[in-house]
Amino acid sequence: MPAARTRSIVKGVAHGRSLSRILLLALACTGALAGVREAAAFEIFGIKLWGSSEEGNDIVDPLRYSVTIEAPDAEPELKKALENASTLKADEDKPVSGSLGLLAKARAERQQLVSTLYENAYYEGVVDIAIQGRSLDDLPPDAEFKGPQPIPVTVTVNAARKFTLGNIRLKGDAAGLMGADYGLIAGGDAGSGAVLKAEAAIVRALKEEGRPLAKVTDREIVADHASSTLDVTLTVAAGPVAGYGETDVQGTKDVDRDFTAYMTGLKRGQTYSPKEVDAARERLLGLEVFNSVTVREADKLDAQGNIPIDVNVTERKPRYFGVGGTYSNIDGLGVEGYWGHRNLFGRAEKLRIDGAISGIGANSISALNYNAGIMFEKPGVLGPSSKFFSNLKAVYEHPDAYDSFSVKGDVGLSYELSRYQTVSAAFALDYSKITDVFGKHDYLIASVPLQYVFDNRDNRLNPTKGFRFLAFAEPSYDILNGNTFVKFKGEGSAYQALDDASKFVLAGRVAAGSIVGTSLGNVPADRRFYVGGGGSVRGYGYQGIGPKVNGTPTGGLAYFETSAEMRIAMTDTIGIVPFVDAGSVSTSSMPTFSNMKVGAGVGLRYLTPFGPLRVDAAVPLNRDPGDPRFGIYAGIGQAF
Repeated sequence: MPAARTRSIVKGVAHGRSLSRILLLALACTGALAGVREAAAFEIFGIKLWGSSEEGNDIVDPLRYSVTIEAPDAEPELKKALENASTLKADEDKPVSGSLGLLAKARAERQQLVSTLYENAYYEGVVDIAIQGRSLDDLPPDAEFKGPQPIPVTVTVNAARKFTLGNIRLKGDAAGLMGADYGLIAGGDAGSGAVLKAEAAIVRALKEEGRPLAKVTDREIVADHASSTLDVTLTVAAGPVAGYGETDVQGTKDVDRDFTAYMTGLKRGQTYSPKEVDAARERLLGLEVFNSVTVREADKLDAQGNIPIDVNVTERKPRYFGVGGTYSNIDGLGVEGYWGHRNLFGRAEKLRIDGAISGIGANSISALNYNAGIMFEKPGVLGPSSKFFSNLKAVYEHPDAYDSFSVKGDVGLSYELSRYQTVSAAFALDYSKITDVFGKHDYLIASVPLQYVFDNRDNRLNPTKGFRFLAFAEPSYDILNGNTFVKFKGEGSAYQALDDASKFVLAGRVAAGSIVGTSLGNVPADRRFYVGGGGSVRGYGYQGIGPKVNGTPTGGLAYFETSAEMRIAMTDTIGIVPFVDAGSVSTSSMPTFSNMKVGAGVGLRYLTPFGPLRVDAAVPLNRDPGDPRFGIYAGIGQAF
């Protein structure tokens, strides 16, 4: 007789349920258990700055428990997944609200662990939870747990056999597709996540043909327990090709509704594309006036055969302000403050005013560095992908290389070529009075900065994969002195996690630049290249690497820098970063490597919602007389 086939997949799940329903249940459980309580205290580097340090102060009838997870037949990878999914384990140091609280948590735990078994293709697995030695299934709804605390809880998981995919059938409008192209292949991964991912990819492929109503109309998932295989049959309806209909925006208050619809870039009648819908959401979030943005297709076409688009947003507070700081034992303390408005005239216009003082503790009062600026941006001036910008900045600074007072203004336009690519062009005018090793000079520089950026990093504050590349060119003319030169600069950084949990991230950076068209002395000192310091080669002082005259840096016409870091997460919030940096500066227009300086060290990171807090300590590996013996740098954000 052929092996019996059944849809009864795991103990506690009713016969006759399709896996799709169970998959959705698993996902719902995962989402419901992923919430985080609002913080009542603030803690940094293990030091609680405010709030109570005692757990359970707001818990009625607090009951403490201890949990043991036993999975005798589970592979190490599965056992780790179960432990990571266990909310009982994660919250073991937090009391629950009485016996009913422990019962509720245990029941939710079983659902969560069953979901984890499904995600890893263990469809015969059984999860049993015992409290004080009594099975959860045998406990009455009003069970009470008395005796000494913590109350012992034992979670026993019998994983049984791991399933693989068996027969794959795609029906309806998906009949011409190959399941293997979407990860559905006999003998392949039968985990619930893999099946749902393949289903979404099939629907996505049909939507990319311009069919917004593509969907799975029927699914049949059968577990064959005799062969430990999972047969998958999906029926898909593609629906018609359609264009965009009306874009309906809900949730705006201070931001203009018509402007919001315009910034989606979804033109009426243009053929639907899910990539364009995704780009519309990213573009609206990029305006920085919304906390959340959803962009969805309607569930049916309009009278003209087009698909209406529904946009729902929630707005951010328009005004913001903040303070920040940096510190180096070589260059002293720096502080900054800023104020901004995200929605000045109702169409996401930005205004930001900032100021900073640096060199505190390293320079005399008369030699502190000051800068102040104002920035204005207006998006959508030449289409949704464009942005007008203007800046005015005054700087009074005294680094080792020069003393300078300058006022610079620019106006320009940036344009998003794609999700990852941006170009910009501007016209800038810069007046400066500079004293350096070549004497005192006044400059009035007119320039046209041009820039291209490719950036596909997964997170700009703390990336774990992807890379960023910048190419910059700035033709310049000195109106007062008659000199013409062009400044070129290129920079690339790459990031790659070495494990699935991104606990180990390898990061690298290379940068180089050149100034051509005139001699070193004709280029204003604040436009030359310098290397050294916390954002460059750590272990050396700011602008401390390169040619010098009587101990004073001259800067150069070319430079080269490179850095490598291993970013290691010790906990969810604390990491260590061993690193090595190297760089050189040349008085010629081509980078040279004959006098390369190298620094190495280790850093500490504390992850916050606004980026990592960074403390780095480094030593120069081939220091010259006058170079520091070590450097300590503190700031916000990764080094690159």
